[in-house]
Amino acid sequence: MGNNTSSNSNSVPLDDTPPETLFKQVAYRIPALIYISAEQTYLAFAEKRKTPDDTDAEVLVMKRGLWKNGEEVEWESECVLGSARLDKIHRSMNPCPVYEKVSKTLFLFFICIPIGVSEEYQIKTKKNQAKLCYITSKDTGRSWSDVTNLKDVISEKEKNWATFAVGPGHGVQMENGRLIIPAYAYYFDSLCLFCCSSCCSSCCCLVSRAFAFYSKDEGSTWHVGEQMKCESGECQMAEIKDDTLYCNARSTSGYRVEALSEKGGKCFNKLTSAQLIETGDKGCQGSVLKIRPSDQSTWLLYSHPSDKTTRKDLTIYVNKSSPLDPTQWETIKCINKGPSGYSDLAECGDQKYFACLFECGQNREIEKIAFKIFNINNTTD
Repeated sequence: MGNNTSSNSNSVPLDDTPPETLFKQVAYRIPALIYISAEQTYLAFAEKRKTPDDTDAEVLVMKRGLWKNGEEVEWESECVLGSARLDKIHRSMNPCPVYEKVSKTLFLFFICIPIGVSEEYQIKTKKNQAKLCYITSKDTGRSWSDVTNLKDVISEKEKNWATFAVGPGHGVQMENGRLIIPAYAYYFDSLCLFCCSSCCSSCCCLVSRAFAFYSKDEGSTWHVGEQMKCESGECQMAEIKDDTLYCNARSTSGYRVEALSEKGGKCFNKLTSAQLIETGDKGCQGSVLKIRPSDQSTWLLYSHPSDKTTRKDLTIYVNKSSPLDPTQWETIKCINKGPSGYSDLAECGDQKYFACLFECGQNREIEKIAFKIFNINNTTD
């Protein structure tokens, strides 16, 4: 069981408790969080790295947390996911969990990249070296299967991918059972190989575009959806009314990319009136989660640094409109003042409290990964 810790005290309201540090020391990045309601259990994932640099990622780690009596979360000790890797020459990155409710199978997707090979190098050479992999658990993360390498799924598509990644953060199971894994790839047209030199560091034909991997048979087989037509990067997705899939993606345009799919992730159409501000020139990953304050309504929660230039002040937003109107985002609250980076949202089971796992620190946003429960009751009355 390990040394358990509590995220709050019975004498302090949940919403007033400070964030609890789950991963610190050495270097941890890229949080992913999922809540398994049947077991009242949180699973928090991250990359363990030698340094904060992407090329120094090593293995994926996990902590299990039990949501007790609607009052606290007790966390077990950190566990290294030894089977979440191909071999000793690859590093594992971008944890992306999704739970299949019929078979009660937890999938943990991730990518494996040769040690020392950067995203920039793959883009420069226009040669994808990332592998699409997953492991599964039937007992809420206590034990895990061997790794599955879905090389056949991407074999045709990767001919035009300089590189790709999943998530990071949670995937989605739609009401019809379809499993969704958010992803993005740096796509280039075949003609790009002739019009641009392979040594060119910035190719005008090479663009990051979001899409979804999806399964229609409880995860037995997987398919690749079409990429968006516009520039879009790291993303998360949520099902909204009428089996429509919503995508919220990182962008370098100054604004988030919001898009909808009415075909289960096979293709997406951008919402042209999207107004969510992106952070800095390169943007930052954000998280999105469907919530149901009542049986009749579906809202969206969104977490992202609120500052326009710097990764700081992690803020929660809500969109109550139905059908979805991308101009109707409202600010709920800032859950972390100061340096804040990547985040992932999860439910608590009662549609009153929600949880966020996020990067933060005193001087930089990549010093640690913390867990925070927050209350949106005042906005859902």
